[in-house]
Amino acid sequence: MDDISTGTLFILLAILILLSAYFSSSETGMMSINRYRLKHLVKEEHKGAIRVHKLLLRPDRLIGLILIGNNLVNIAASAIATIIGMRLFGDVGIAIATFALTLVILVFAEVTPKTLAALYPEKISFPSSVILLPMLKLFYPLVFIINGFTNAFLVLFRISPKNGDEDSLSREELRTVVHEAGAMIPKQHQDMLVGILDLEKVTAEDIMIPRNEIVGIDINDDWKAIQKQLMHSQHTRVLLYRDTIDDAVGFIHARDALRLTAKDEFSKSNLLRAVREIYFTPESTPLHTLLYKFQSAKERIGLVVDEYGDIQGLVTLEDILEEIVGDFTTTILPTHSKEVNIEDDGSVIVDGSANIRDLNKEMEWSLPIEGPKTLNGLILEHFEEIPPEQVCCRLAGYPMEIVEISENMVKTVRVKPMYFKEPEQGRGDSLGN
Repeated sequence: MDDISTGTLFILLAILILLSAYFSSSETGMMSINRYRLKHLVKEEHKGAIRVHKLLLRPDRLIGLILIGNNLVNIAASAIATIIGMRLFGDVGIAIATFALTLVILVFAEVTPKTLAALYPEKISFPSSVILLPMLKLFYPLVFIINGFTNAFLVLFRISPKNGDEDSLSREELRTVVHEAGAMIPKQHQDMLVGILDLEKVTAEDIMIPRNEIVGIDINDDWKAIQKQLMHSQHTRVLLYRDTIDDAVGFIHARDALRLTAKDEFSKSNLLRAVREIYFTPESTPLHTLLYKFQSAKERIGLVVDEYGDIQGLVTLEDILEEIVGDFTTTILPTHSKEVNIEDDGSVIVDGSANIRDLNKEMEWSLPIEGPKTLNGLILEHFEEIPPEQVCCRLAGYPMEIVEISENMVKTVRVKPMYFKEPEQGRGDSLGN
C-alpha cells in the first residue's frame, strides 16, 4: 500500500463506494419489486424478469450473495480510507477517516441508492440481475457455506428458508389491490370486481324479492281474471299458485302463453301443462353458489325457502348480476329507486320496506346489515315495539323521523344524513318526540 499514490487510493475508494451503492440498490430493488407484475412479465418472457425470478426463488442465497459483496467492498473501503487519513492527518486521521467514510457511505452508498431502488425497483433489479446471476454461480460455494450456518440458526426457531410466505392474496387483500389500482382500473370496473368478491358474503335471503312482493296468479281464480293478469303482467315469468303462494304450481313464461294463444289453445288445463318446474333454494345459499347452481340447472329464477320449507321470497339471475354490475336501468341518467325521494332540504324520504343493503349501495350509507333486511325491521328491532308517528331516533348515527305508520309497520321514514354523527354507544338511541 505504501507504493500506491494517494490519488490512486482515492480512485480505488470511489470505485469501492460505487460498488457498495450497487449492492445496496440491488438488494432493495430485488426485495421491493412487485411479485405479481414480475410473474406477469415472466409469462411475457421478459428476459430481465426471468433472471430476477430465478434469483428470488431462493431469497436467502440472493441476500447472502449481496451481503458478501457489500461487506467486502465496505471493509476494503474502510481500510483504504484509514490509510488515506493517516497519510493526510497522521494518527488523528483514523478518526477523521472513520467519520467521513461513514457519512459518505450513508449518503452515497446506502440512503440514496436504496431510495432510488425503492422508487424504481424494475429499473434497478433487471439490469442488476445481469451481474448477480453469474456472481451467484461464481461464489456459490461461499454463499452455500454462509447460508448453511444461517439456515441452521433459523432451524432453531423452526423457520425454513424454503417455506416463506406464499404470494397468494386473501379476499380482503385482493379488494385492497383493486381499490388501490386507481386510474388503471375504471371506478365502474372496480365496483364490478369487488361485487364478484362479495358474492360469497351475500346470501339469497339478502337479495330476494320478499314473499309479500311476489307477483303471482292464483290458478283457482276466474279464467278471465287470469287472462287479464297474464296480458298485463310486466314480467316474462309469472308464478302460478293455488290459493296461497305456499302451494306454488310453477312458473309460466310469457312466450308459452303467447304460443298457446296463437294456436287457439289458451285454456287453464293447457296453461297448467305449460308451467315450468320450480327451482327451490335455501335462504342461506351464498350467491356464488346459487350462480353456479343456476348455471348448471339452466335456471334463471327460483323460490327461496327457509329451514321449514316455507317460501320466503323469489330470486332471479338478474338479481345476482345486479350485485356485480349494479342495477339495470333504461336510462343513462342517474336516478333513485322508487323507495327513495330526496327533499329540497337534503333530507331523504325512504319507504320502510326498502332493503337496507340496497339503501347502503344507492345512498352510500352504512346502516347495519347483520340483522333485519328492511328499514322497517331495523327500526322495529331498535324500539322493540311499533313506534308512534313523529317519533325520532338515531340508528347507526343517522337521525330518523317516523313519518307514517300503516298496517302495523313503519311505512315512511325521513332520514337526515347531513347530520350524520357516529353514536358513542350502541347501534342507535331514541331522540324522543
